[in-house]
Amino acid sequence: MKKAELSVNLIVIAAIALLILVILSVLIFGTGGRITTGTGCEGVGGQCVLGDRARDCQDQLGPGYTSHLTASCPNRDIDMVCCIPVGN
Repeated sequence: MKKAELSVNLIVIAAIALLILVILSVLIFGTGGRITTGTGCEGVGGQCVLGDRARDCQDQLGPGYTSHLTASCPNRDIDMVCCIPVGN
C-alpha cells in the first residue's frame, strides 16, 4: 500500500514540476522577439536606409541624421545603415 501511494505522489509532483517548466519556458522564450526589436534600428528610434555610413544618412534624410553604431537593420543581405536624429 505504501509503494502505491509513493508512486502516485511521485507522478503528481513530476506533473506539477513539468507544468512549471513549461510555463517558465513560455515566459522566457516568448520575450525573444521584443528583445530583438528593442535593440534593432526601430527600437532605438531610427530608420534604415540604403548605404553603409553616416554620410548616407545625411544624403537621404537630411543633415540632422547620423548612423547608429550598434543598432542593426532587419535585412542584412542588403547594405543598410540605421540612421538616427543627431542628439539621440
